[in-house]
Amino acid sequence: MEQVKFTEMKYGDAEDYLFLEPLEVEYASQTGDRIFGSLGALEGSFSGYQISRLGHSVQSATRAWRDGADTDWVVCALLHDIGDMYAPYNHGDYAAIVLEPFVREQCTWTTRTHADFQKYYYADKVGGDQNARDKYKGHAYFDDCVEFCERWDQTSFDPGYDDLPLEFFRSTVMEVFARTPYDPDVLRPGVREPLVNETVAAQRT
Repeated sequence: MEQVKFTEMKYGDAEDYLFLEPLEVEYASQTGDRIFGSLGALEGSFSGYQISRLGHSVQSATRAWRDGADTDWVVCALLHDIGDMYAPYNHGDYAAIVLEPFVREQCTWTTRTHADFQKYYYADKVGGDQNARDKYKGHAYFDDCVEFCERWDQTSFDPGYDDLPLEFFRSTVMEVFARTPYDPDVLRPGVREPLVNETVAAQRT
């Protein structure tokens, strides 16, 4: 069998769907490769900054790695703006949906909401609400998103910063997307891990 018999899903039989299942599993297993490969498109998104959106993403991840951040934080720092290409008005939601099955809830929430937290640095200068993040006050991960933006996001537009090469992060991205989707031991709802680990950071410098 090389392809299914049906042209409408409701007419598929067990043979059709048993044929498709391993193909879908194989395709899903290549998600990490596709995500990593898509980062190159960020090189051409957004003009006017001193570095590209890809440069910003790599710089964010580099800063996270040098702060001793764990795997989930580093990958979220690298991928937090991947939605800029296709969802410029809700890019945090886009990135969070991609990451949600594979990383800690804390990191997904931070990725999803970071755009509102970033407004603290610029919205008042363009007639917007600098305190848009205040609607999340009281949330368990509020302080984490504040720190994410302060340390890794708003700082990472510096063409003079010594970024690690994008390829450095490939194995980390592959590791994350090779995880079992929605594994409770990965998602760990309510668990907070620090963004900075000074012991690990000392080993990485």
